[in-house]
Amino acid sequence: MTSILWLRRDLRLHDHPALAAAAEHGPVLPVFVLDPSLLGSAGRVRTAALGATLEATSAAYDGALVIRRGRPEAVLPELARAVGATAVHVSAETTPYGRARDARVEAALPDGVPLVATGSPYAVTPGRVRKGDGTPYRVFTPFSRAWRDHGWRAPAPVPRALRWVRRVESETLDLGAADGVHLPPLGEDAARERWREFLDEGLGTYGDRRDRPDLDGTSRLSVHLKLGALHPRTLLADVHARSPRAASARTFVDELAWREFYADVLWHEPRSAWADLRTDLPFAYADPADDDVAPLIEAWRTGRTGFPFVDAGMRQLLGEGWMHNRVRMVTASFLVKDLHVWWGHGARHFLDHLADGDLASNSHGWQWVAGTGTDAAPYFRVFNPVAQGERFDPDGAYVRRWVPELRHLAGKAAHQPWRAADGYAHGYPERVVDHGAERAEALRRYETARGAGR
Repeated sequence: MTSILWLRRDLRLHDHPALAAAAEHGPVLPVFVLDPSLLGSAGRVRTAALGATLEATSAAYDGALVIRRGRPEAVLPELARAVGATAVHVSAETTPYGRARDARVEAALPDGVPLVATGSPYAVTPGRVRKGDGTPYRVFTPFSRAWRDHGWRAPAPVPRALRWVRRVESETLDLGAADGVHLPPLGEDAARERWREFLDEGLGTYGDRRDRPDLDGTSRLSVHLKLGALHPRTLLADVHARSPRAASARTFVDELAWREFYADVLWHEPRSAWADLRTDLPFAYADPADDDVAPLIEAWRTGRTGFPFVDAGMRQLLGEGWMHNRVRMVTASFLVKDLHVWWGHGARHFLDHLADGDLASNSHGWQWVAGTGTDAAPYFRVFNPVAQGERFDPDGAYVRRWVPELRHLAGKAAHQPWRAADGYAHGYPERVVDHGAERAEALRRYETARGAGR
């Protein structure tokens, strides 16, 4: 009996429960559908990363991967009829669009051909971790405890008797390149190599180095997790086998838990993809089309705000399709609380340029900064871009790497070029706003919003 394996966010061979389930019943036809609804909103960086990962997946699947363009509810029923498939196997989807799309596909499949979901892109499928009264969590710490207590299965082995269907023609895979953006090696082999490197050399110091953008202290696995070249369950199993009680290992697992927490929140609150989770803070945002505001947003997007730590992060985003997490928080805070722009505009810009752009993590991370999302969100926290830079890039190396106009300034002087006689000698722009004044204005608007929301 032939089964179709419809790949989405699970572009790998190892630890793939849906592949294992499909292989139990006979030959497997692996398919990836280039859905115009998703490609149209992905941006060239994510699209290029997807293309590179699909090429690697095709090689890992011995060339059996079939690429088709079109709406999945049209493509998959046609393929199912063509090969006489008895089932279409998937990893369960959890985003609002993915759930609606899968419902359409299930309804369109030929009679007697089920859509079978096995596993998901998460260690614990969103929706399963709940409070004692059955309600979902909105605060991370209790969620993370319950998530750990729930636990997860061991990684799934690669099926021993794996047979591919090879008689189906595939369309050409041409998703373009992210010109000017330096992407890392992609695909499952590259992901597993990076994970082994981090496990051996980076995990032990992760707790101390993860907030330092000037150091190589993070795993850099986010793009691989986004595309499913690695499953988080694999990482959790390896960490447990290596050093489950070490503080750095626990910190790393907490970061995986954040990813699962945000996916869980989106599962329960689909509207939170592009709307405030909290509705009791009607903040008075600036109009992005206003003649005074639009140039400020453009300065933020292009890394020319005059605040070196912010500009370094925004230029890293444009140059690598990635930004260090600490800097993501600082750049987000600057847009929302210094420029008073609604977080959704920044979240959209990030998704347009991030290779690891993930809807749940991106939108809820932005809302956390804005104070309208999960946890007892610190709406009154306004990151000081200078203090953050001096603390987490103490020698200015990160700034000098991404802001060449400041490479002549030694040490932490790179964070305050206005204090150096030659700080602006190489064309670096002056500050677009007064941080102290805009911080005070943000707090004033929040206090007004709190009163209006009561």
